[in-house]
Amino acid sequence: MAGERQARLADRIRVILAERLEKGLRDPRLGFVTLTDVRVSGDLQHASVFYTVLGTEEERIASGAALTSATGMLRSEVGRQLSTRLVPTLEFIPDALPENADHISALLREAQQRDAEVAKLASSASHAGDADPYVRNDEEDDQ
Repeated sequence: MAGERQARLADRIRVILAERLEKGLRDPRLGFVTLTDVRVSGDLQHASVFYTVLGTEEERIASGAALTSATGMLRSEVGRQLSTRLVPTLEFIPDALPENADHISALLREAQQRDAEVAKLASSASHAGDADPYVRNDEEDDQ
């Protein structure tokens, strides 16, 4: 039951924050921010907001600073729209999911290239050692 309430509250907080960010924060440091997930603690007093920023590393850092400086205003907005006794504190955490996905994709491409190289070497390879003296030549041709 508490898990279901946490999930509903987290989803509602994500929607409220996304709508507010869509309207703008009047902070020139804020870039193209996407909220990826919100997790609320068991006592419903803390919310971790995960986000990604499209752009360079400097833009990511600047957007993180803009979100951190606007935390009080965003928490007030959440408090106005939620019908809870206590408004959870907000913590903005950069989500490393896109970077991890890019890294995994690069590793998979590298593995695929290595598999292709091994298959190419295997196609022109012959068995090591001497030929089997007990096999007749006409049997070797059939195999």
